[in-house]
Amino acid sequence: MATIRPFAALRPPKEYVEQVSSLPYDVMNHQEACAMAAGNASSFLHICRADIDTSEEAIHDTITYEKSRDNLQDFLRKGFLKRDAAPYYYIYRQMMWGRVQTGIVGCAAVDEHLNNTILKHELTRKEKELDRINHFDTCSCQTEPVFLAYRKHEGISTAIREWIKFHKPEYDFTTDDGVTHLLWPVTDAEVIATIRKGFEEVPTLYIADGHHRTASSAAVSAKRRTEHPDYTGEEEFNYLMAVTFCDEDLFIMDYNRVVADLNGMTPQEFLQAISRQFCVRPAPVGSPYAPKHKHEFGMCLGGTWYSITAKDGSFDASHPIESLDCAILQANLLAPILGIDDPRTSERIDFVGGIRGLQELEDRTGKGVAFSLYPVTMADLFRVADSGEIMPPKSTWFEPKLRSGLFLHEIER
Repeated sequence: MATIRPFAALRPPKEYVEQVSSLPYDVMNHQEACAMAAGNASSFLHICRADIDTSEEAIHDTITYEKSRDNLQDFLRKGFLKRDAAPYYYIYRQMMWGRVQTGIVGCAAVDEHLNNTILKHELTRKEKELDRINHFDTCSCQTEPVFLAYRKHEGISTAIREWIKFHKPEYDFTTDDGVTHLLWPVTDAEVIATIRKGFEEVPTLYIADGHHRTASSAAVSAKRRTEHPDYTGEEEFNYLMAVTFCDEDLFIMDYNRVVADLNGMTPQEFLQAISRQFCVRPAPVGSPYAPKHKHEFGMCLGGTWYSITAKDGSFDASHPIESLDCAILQANLLAPILGIDDPRTSERIDFVGGIRGLQELEDRTGKGVAFSLYPVTMADLFRVADSGEIMPPKSTWFEPKLRSGLFLHEIER
């Protein structure tokens, strides 16, 4: 049984929502964040990336976390953010390229992250955890949500569909990247109870994106529990803000690879080496090549595109990790042939999200080689998480990204 409970969000009045909302804190560097917020005193980046108001050198210093807190209070004073009067659910819809995904904004239980009702599929880095721990703890607020997924539940889907049918969205705007964002507060007690009961019938939630925010929220919760030994479990610091989507709505894009060199080989030697484990054939001329099915890869070498397909016996099709295309490529080509033993640390490999398109792979190949991958599916992700395994690095690229600044969760007032 999963817990997703309503909460009283901090959020922008609709007349401010477009100028407050921003991209997530971790998809840009300091210079890009400064440029995005330039001339906009109400940009949410002043809260989630307060280094734009301190300095790049102070990005992880106490002064920056305190500036985030001060900016949050300033937004409340100026009316850029307001607190809802009662706990609600919020239906959040995104539309991109003709696709629609609709989720419920609510709060998941930290204890269910700890007892594996909420399953993960990625490792976290301690330095990234510490950054959000300090940010959430200093602000006493979870400023950006975790992205959760669940297998379809008809009761939840019906409640969402019926509410949208009879209510106008409070937010309805389109951002510069072409994504439309809509938000409906669910204010009816009976509908709130229906949604809550629906999630109680969902056995497992899965972290699609936001492993560091989840771990950081859990760490802050543990700290607050130590500070409040008489806690009951109902306090807001026992919960983490999440947008929870039905798996059928979600879209995972390809996450591609570019390697800077051929590890000392000529192109001919490289083609001969990979032919032991892959069937290699020229791709149709005229455009970059996207693989058509699992275990096939597009490869750009010297400006020419190839289709390469893993041969039978080169991987264990029954294994949740070894059967993933990123793992097949790593085990049969990147490590043994190109010498990329640890893609997390190697400076010779770069990762390109599918949102950037395949032409970028060709443009960046140079004297190396690039690979386009068939996207991981939600079934793959669930299979890995259910087995207690961890995805290889840079396996999933979800689009569209959740917009930041539309809702915040105070953990102590």
